[in-house]
Amino acid sequence: MDNRLLDIKDLAVHFHLPEGIARAVDGVNFHLDAGETIGLVGESGCGKSVTALSILGLIPSPPGRIESGRIIFNGQDLLHLNGEGLRKIRGRDIAMIFQEPMTSLNPVLSIGRQVAEPLMVHQGLGKSAAFDQAVRWLDRVRIPAAAKRLNDYPHQLSGGMRQRVMIAMAMVCGPQLLIADEPTTALDVTIQAQILSLMNRLKEELKMSMLLITHDLGVVAQMAARVVVMYAGQVIETADVTDIFDRPFHPYTRGLLKSMPRTAGRATSRSGRLSEITGTVPPLTDVIAGCKFADRCAHAFELCRHHPPKLLPIGQGHNARCWLKEHPEHRRQDHG
Repeated sequence: MDNRLLDIKDLAVHFHLPEGIARAVDGVNFHLDAGETIGLVGESGCGKSVTALSILGLIPSPPGRIESGRIIFNGQDLLHLNGEGLRKIRGRDIAMIFQEPMTSLNPVLSIGRQVAEPLMVHQGLGKSAAFDQAVRWLDRVRIPAAAKRLNDYPHQLSGGMRQRVMIAMAMVCGPQLLIADEPTTALDVTIQAQILSLMNRLKEELKMSMLLITHDLGVVAQMAARVVVMYAGQVIETADVTDIFDRPFHPYTRGLLKSMPRTAGRATSRSGRLSEITGTVPPLTDVIAGCKFADRCAHAFELCRHHPPKLLPIGQGHNARCWLKEHPEHRRQDHG
């Protein structure tokens, strides 16, 4: 507990929409230790980004609202802070890299201004000193001719360079926690590898913790020590990265892993095609009596459809939200 940096407890975030209440985050619990990297994984619409935005107090209200829970950062509940208190933490103690740098960077401000601004706001540096630091950080994230790039605008940079600028902006104040929301989605494979390597190196140099949000399990294997799997607003499995890949328990986690191409070139199914999880994530406005994955699960039985499972221990540090823990006789043989 002394090493715990972030502790999310029973977090519920709802969006009040004309078609009903969307339970985007529905009782989420997990923690992050100092210096640790956690992978937060799941399909689009599972609540990963909403969980991250809740940490920073960036849920749009209306229609969104944090209904309940606690977000403890360094012993302080962030949900009890007012707007000014959160602004002091954002960018200084907790920073975030967003999915698409072209829409996250301000198109009418120069690169130098955007990297220097956190230093002026949070560290009180003057413009000249902040711009000097900005050059050092642009060089640190390996942007060529960093000093000449200060006056460039986002549209003058490639996608990979824009993402490097986002990393510099996020890390310039030396935050304790970096939230990276799909940081390589818009990049080609070669640039992805470079960006991940850069993030990992800077994380180690600054001794930061990282919450890495992604649907790419290959990225998780490379970066994370522990994995939190989300589905339809709930945490459905947590384990260290080795257990998730070698001993996945929840049918959803197993399905995600089976849908990955094998490195040896062989797909997971006997037909040579990649396996897929049938169906889609249910609408967040649906009220589901039992397990939220039951309609897509090949192992579902009567109990699953009428009673919600709890997150139960599977092994040391390994938990899963699945009735198969108590009723293993219903698990069917997985093929492929």
